[in-house]
Amino acid sequence: MFDQLGEKIQKAFKKLSGKGLLNEKDIDDTLREIRMALLEADVNFKVVKSFLADVKTEVMTEEVMRSLTPSQQVIKAVDRVLTKLLGGITADLKLSGNPAVIMLAGVQGSGKTTSAAKLALYLKQKGKRVLTAACDTHRAAAAKQLEILCKSIGVDVRSFREGETADEAAANSFKEAKAGAYDVLIVDTAGRQHVDEELMDEITRIAKAVNPCEILFAIDCMAGQSAVDSAKAFDEALKVTGFILTKADSDARGGAALSVSYITGRPIKFSGTGEKLGDFEVFHPQRMSGRILGMGDMLTLIEKAEKASDAETQLKLAKKMAKNQFTLEDYLTQLDSLQKMGGIGEVLKSIPGAAGKLKGITVDEKAIVRVKAIIQSMTVKEREEPSIINASRRRRIAAGSGTTVTDVNRVLNSFSEMKKMMKRMNGNKRKMKFPFM
Repeated sequence: MFDQLGEKIQKAFKKLSGKGLLNEKDIDDTLREIRMALLEADVNFKVVKSFLADVKTEVMTEEVMRSLTPSQQVIKAVDRVLTKLLGGITADLKLSGNPAVIMLAGVQGSGKTTSAAKLALYLKQKGKRVLTAACDTHRAAAAKQLEILCKSIGVDVRSFREGETADEAAANSFKEAKAGAYDVLIVDTAGRQHVDEELMDEITRIAKAVNPCEILFAIDCMAGQSAVDSAKAFDEALKVTGFILTKADSDARGGAALSVSYITGRPIKFSGTGEKLGDFEVFHPQRMSGRILGMGDMLTLIEKAEKASDAETQLKLAKKMAKNQFTLEDYLTQLDSLQKMGGIGEVLKSIPGAAGKLKGITVDEKAIVRVKAIIQSMTVKEREEPSIINASRRRRIAAGSGTTVTDVNRVLNSFSEMKKMMKRMNGNKRKMKFPFM
């Protein structure tokens, strides 16, 4: 989402590198470029003005101006202000009540219903027993969508009954959640194309019926400033407790995300990072600022790695590596984990400095798919003992995976080199945790 913005801001910083001392003109020139980058990203102009004023106050100090590493000091200052702009600190859900009620709001098409299912899965993985309530009485397809999504993740749904108003459906869902000893009730509400009096009246009645401890507004990152205006209107009517950024994996300019927290004073709590229900993350302002400024996000990368592969599996893998018993089956497992982490591109973006150095280099995400197809076309015996794969077997594997014999040879040769490298590393008493391609 912030790729273009990040590139432009990082480009502005590069002009400061190599300078022994900074003067006010250097600072003004850099801030002018950052200003243009932010405005092009559709960040609210009031937010841009305040942001730049705070940055200038931070950098126009003797410590920064006379520093031996002025460009690094400026980046640190921008990082502090940008983190503050994005909300400052990570905002957790504040669950209270029996059950705790989370109400989702948003305009139509913002990804609200999908976010309800994603949030349900997130809470389920935290050990919570969740019931979702489909209270969009205006669009039957919304209730059906929620039912299908929640069924796929094993979460219960209570859809509105014929004749129920939205607030009655919410109130009855609360009663069922309480009787069923659910920990959390997630209420999905109706959206409209625009904020209107009817919508506000209905959602206000729903809030009174269930007394939610959290009211989360789903904000579409692709909607620009119109989404921020809607969020502000909902906050004034309902006192929103936080935001969920939807479609954060898109090529949107990101202005809404950079504006909404500052404009409303409410934190961004989650972001939807993909189409799968598991593509849902807690929003960390500090980490997001680091990614925008090219400083990487190793903490999120580590969390994704832990989520993609459990500790027991990694321990077994480490032992096999230590004994040089790593097989193509193990390699396949690691490729699955890499895909769950978002692919090679996402991993590289999270490594400090990697994104800038690899700029212009195309990452072929389909390479993982091809390698997996080749390994999956092998027999169990071939995966355990690649040495038995002769010319006829290679032709069979190529035909079965839809690739060429050359592709099969490349995978086998790469795996052989990887094994040799592991052996050398083990000889030096070192361990390799993730053998990526």
